[in-house]
Amino acid sequence: MFKVILAVALAAVAVNAAPSAADFAGDATWYTPNGGLGACGAPSQNSDLVVALSADQYAGGSNCWRHIGIHYQGRFVDATVVDLCPGCASGSIDLSPGAFQQLASLDAGRIQVTWDYE
Repeated sequence: MFKVILAVALAAVAVNAAPSAADFAGDATWYTPNGGLGACGAPSQNSDLVVALSADQYAGGSNCWRHIGIHYQGRFVDATVVDLCPGCASGSIDLSPGAFQQLASLDAGRIQVTWDYE
């Protein structure tokens, strides 16, 4: 009985110590949707505030249309998930020019961001 209680207590401590599954950090780059269909099935324009997620976060489309909040050097943009970024590492994202420019100049090309699902 004592072993079971101890195991449950240790498992609870491990769960509480784990970082939030909704917080991510990675590279943000930009791409040009040019009105094409994203993996979520709808067209997007370069001026739209949209994002493509890595395969891990795209999760077979289960995160389509969700909003994510992206932070970079005191700046913030809310973007809608519309596409898959097959070349992105887990935690990294690909933004439309409209979304990227809310955070940095397109000339930056690649920036380190944090983000979470809203």
